[in-house]
Amino acid sequence: MCNNNFFPLYNCTISVFLKEELKLRVRGSGRSYLSDTTTKCAAKNRNCLALGLYSNHLPHVVRYHKRHREFYVVTAVGKCFHTYNVKKLGIVAVSNALSGDITCLAADRMLVFVAHGTIVKAFARSKEVVHTYKGHNAEVHLLQPFGDHVISVDRDNVVVIWDVQSEEEYLQLNFDKMVFAVSAIMHPSTYLNKILLGSEQGGLQLWNVKSNKLLYTFSGWGSGVTVLQQAPAVDVIAVGLASGQIVIHNIKCDESLMKFQQDWGPITAISFRTDGHPVMAAGSPVGHIGLWDLDDKKLISQMRNAHTTAIAGMTFVHGEPLLITNGADNAIRVWIFDAPGGGGRLLRSRMGHSAPPTKIQHHGQNGQQVLSAGQDGTLQSFSTVHERFNKSLGRGSINKKKSKKKGLQYDTMKLPPITAFASETARQSDWDGIIACHRGYLIATTWNYQKTSMGAYKLEPERFHKDRGLNVHATAVDITSCGNFGVVALSTGHIDVYNMQSGMHRGQYGKEKAHEGPVRGVAVDGLNQLTISVGADRLIKFWKFKSKELVHTATLSSSPASMLLHRDSGMLAVSLDDFSINIMDIETRKIVRKFSGHRGQINDMAFSPDGRWLVTASMDCTIRTWDLPSGCLVDCFLLDSAAVSITMSPTGDFLVSSHVDDVGIYLWSNNTLFNLVSLRPLPSDYEPPVVTLPGTCPAQDLDSPEADEEPSDEMIVYESPEQLGEQLVTLSLLPDSRWKNLLNLDVIKKRNKPKEPPKVPKSAPFFIPTLPGLVPRFAVSEGQNAEEQSKIVNLGVLAQKSDFYMQLEDALVSNNYSSTVRLLKEMGPSRIETELRSLAPEGGGSLDVMQSFLRMIGSILDSKRDFDLAQAYLALFLKLHLKLISEESTLMEEAAKVLGPLEETWTHMQMLFSQSLCLLGYMKSALL
Repeated sequence: MCNNNFFPLYNCTISVFLKEELKLRVRGSGRSYLSDTTTKCAAKNRNCLALGLYSNHLPHVVRYHKRHREFYVVTAVGKCFHTYNVKKLGIVAVSNALSGDITCLAADRMLVFVAHGTIVKAFARSKEVVHTYKGHNAEVHLLQPFGDHVISVDRDNVVVIWDVQSEEEYLQLNFDKMVFAVSAIMHPSTYLNKILLGSEQGGLQLWNVKSNKLLYTFSGWGSGVTVLQQAPAVDVIAVGLASGQIVIHNIKCDESLMKFQQDWGPITAISFRTDGHPVMAAGSPVGHIGLWDLDDKKLISQMRNAHTTAIAGMTFVHGEPLLITNGADNAIRVWIFDAPGGGGRLLRSRMGHSAPPTKIQHHGQNGQQVLSAGQDGTLQSFSTVHERFNKSLGRGSINKKKSKKKGLQYDTMKLPPITAFASETARQSDWDGIIACHRGYLIATTWNYQKTSMGAYKLEPERFHKDRGLNVHATAVDITSCGNFGVVALSTGHIDVYNMQSGMHRGQYGKEKAHEGPVRGVAVDGLNQLTISVGADRLIKFWKFKSKELVHTATLSSSPASMLLHRDSGMLAVSLDDFSINIMDIETRKIVRKFSGHRGQINDMAFSPDGRWLVTASMDCTIRTWDLPSGCLVDCFLLDSAAVSITMSPTGDFLVSSHVDDVGIYLWSNNTLFNLVSLRPLPSDYEPPVVTLPGTCPAQDLDSPEADEEPSDEMIVYESPEQLGEQLVTLSLLPDSRWKNLLNLDVIKKRNKPKEPPKVPKSAPFFIPTLPGLVPRFAVSEGQNAEEQSKIVNLGVLAQKSDFYMQLEDALVSNNYSSTVRLLKEMGPSRIETELRSLAPEGGGSLDVMQSFLRMIGSILDSKRDFDLAQAYLALFLKLHLKLISEESTLMEEAAKVLGPLEETWTHMQMLFSQSLCLLGYMKSALL
C-alpha cells in the first residue's frame, strides 16, 4: 500500500471481535493486517475478512464427520470454499485461496476436491492443498470422487481418472463431442469399479474403469442429461433432463420406473429423502423446488421462490427431514419438513447481496453494524461481530400488501435499488431511523432498523403530485443527529425537510428552489444550526436549519460530484468532477485544503472518527488517505476493481469497502492501532502497489520450502534471552522472599520463635531424615546397617566443608563463578546466612574464601546480571563480617574493587529513574 519506506496504513484482516469462529474467514491478501491480539493464523497466512459471501452458482457438497458426528456443507465462493456446520450454519473453515475461480467442487470422507481452470487440487482439513493433479488442456467442469481415485471431466470431453495419493493418471477416456458430450457423472451404489456418464445428446454410458470397457449404452429420452442422482433403492437412479423431465430409471434392467414433468425449465438438482418418506425434490432455474411423492407418483408440494436465482445444489441430510439448498443469489438455506402437507419451511439461512452493493455505511457508534444497499434492491445489515447478528431489512416496495400477493418474481410494485441513504440511532426505537432515495425515483423511503423492515412513510413533496411524468428523482438525503428530521434533495434543485416521526413535510430551502440544477449533496451539522447543500450550479450554500434562510454562498472551481460532512470537526469534503477534493471549514466557510491526484471519478469519501484523515475511493481503482492537518497524501494503494463505496468505523479500527461487480463487503484494519506507522508524505511520482482484495490471494508456491512445512496449531512461545543487551542491568527471576529479607533474618526468627518448646509425641512416626535445602534430599547412609553404625560423634564431620565453600576455593584459581552463583540461587535465606557466616575464620573459613566471595560479587556486577541478588548478598556479607573486613588489607582492597562498578551502575540507574520521575511529574502538572 505504501512504498518500501512506509508501513501500510490499511491492511486486510480478521476482525478482533470474531475470535475463534470468524478467524477462519476468507484467506487473502499479501499483507498482514492485525497485531498479535488476533490469531497466529492471521499473522502467518495473512487472513482477511470479507463479509456477506456465502455461495455462488456451483452446487454445494455435504460431508459427514464421523468423529464429530456432524454434517458439514461446503460451498464455493470465488477462489475459496467455505465449510459450514449444518446444525447452526456457522462457518468452521475457509480454504486457502486459489489462483483462479473455482469451477467445480466435490468431496469424499477425507478430502475436498476443487478444480480451477485446468488444475484439480485436493484439500485436507478443508484448508490447505495436499495434492495437485495436472494434465487437462481445457477447463475442468465435473468432478467425482471414486474410492482411492478421483474422476475429472474437462470441456474438451476428456475424462481422466487420477490416483489420489500418487497424483498419477490412472486412465484417460476421450469422447467425441458430436456423439457423446459428457454433461453429468455419478457412481452407482454397489457397482464396483463402474461409473455412469450422462451426455448432452441424452444418452447414458456405463463404464468399468478398471478394465477400461464400455459395459452398456442407454439410449436416453431425447433430451440432454443435466443431473444424475442415486436413489435410495439399489440399481435405481434419477435422471434430470434439459426438457424438465425427471426419469426414475433402473439401470440393471434398463427400464424406466416412472417419469415426472416439471414446467419450470431444465432440472438443476435432484435429491431424495432418506428418513422414511418416499419423496424426491427437484430444483429449477427460476428458484422453485418441486416435491414428488414416489409412491403415489404425483406432485405433493411446491416451494416457490426458494431462491431468487437458479437452484444450484440441493441435498437432503441423511436420515433427517432437512433439505440444504444453495444458489447464485449468494444464499444457503436449510429447510425442515415437519408440517402436514409435505412442504418445507425455512429453518435457518445465510444470505448476502445477490447483486453488488451500491452504498455502505456504518450504523451506530460501536462500529459493529454495516448497512449495505445493493443493486438487488435490498437493504441489509452485516455484523462484524458474528454472522448471527446479520439482518435483512428487505426490499423496498410501493405497496407491501400487493407485493406479498404477487410474490417476488412477479412484483411490479418493487422500488429500484437504493443509491444513497442516511441513518441515525438516536430515536430508532421510537420511529424510523433510516432515510433512503432510490435510483430514478422521486419518493424517498424510511426504514426501521429495529423492526428490520421498510418504514411507514414515503416522503414525497406535494409540488409534483399533479404531474408525475416529470423526470424528477431524489439525489441525496441526510438525517439530523437527533433523529427527528430528514432532508431530501432532488434533481430539480429542491431541498425538502420532513419529520421522521410523522412523515409530514416541514418546509423547503429557498423560495422556489435551493439550486439551479440537481443537488449533489446535502448535510446538517451536529447541532441542527446549519444545513449545507451543494449543487451542479457549482455553489455551496449554507442555510439556517430552522428558519430556512440562506446564510452564505461559496463558488467552486468545478462542478461537484458529492459531499461529506464530519459533524464533530465541522470539516466539509466536496469531490469535484475534475477529480479533485476541496475541504471547507463550516465555521469560517473557507476552503482550507485542496487535494488532487485521482485520475478517475471519485465514488465515495470517508472521514476518520477524529476528523484527521479523509479516505477517498475512485474509479482509477485507488484508495487514498489524506492527512488534513498537513495537507498531504499519507497512504495509497491500488486494487483490482474500483471501490464503489467506503465507510470508516466510528471506533476508527476498520475501513469497509464495496467494489464493482462484487457482492462482498471487505474490512481493512487501521494499522496505526497496532503498529508504529510512518505517516510521512508520499512523493508526487509515487506508484501505488496493487493489493488483492480480502478473500483472494495469489496461489501459493508449492515448491517453496515454506509450503512443504506441515501447519502447526501450537502457539509459538517467545523465549526471552537471559540478557537483552550487555549495557542493560538485568534482574534475577527469583521471588522476593529468597533475597529481600536476608538483612532481617534475625528479626524474622525472633518473631517466629515458638512460645513453648516443641513436645515430643508419645509415639513418634517414622520419617526418613532429610538434608536442609530447597531441593529435598534423603540423608540415608549407604552400606551400613543400624547395628554397625557407631554411636561415637566424629568431630571431623562438623568441620566438613560445604559445596559452596569448596566451589569458592576452586573459583579463586579458575576465576569462574557461574556455578557458584547458580548454587547460591538454589539456597534458601537461612542456608545463605549460614554459608556466609561460615566463610569467616572463626566459623571454620578463611580469608582467601572471603576474598573469593567478594570477587564473585564483582563478577556479577561486571556481567550486569542478577543485580538485585548481588546487592542483597553483599549487604548480608558486610553486615556479618564488616569488622573483619576493615581489619584485613586484602579484603579492603577487594572491597574497593567491588565499590567501583557498584557506584557506576547505581549512579546510571539513579539518573534514569530521576529522568523518568521528572518527565512524569511534568506531564501531570504542565498545562498542555
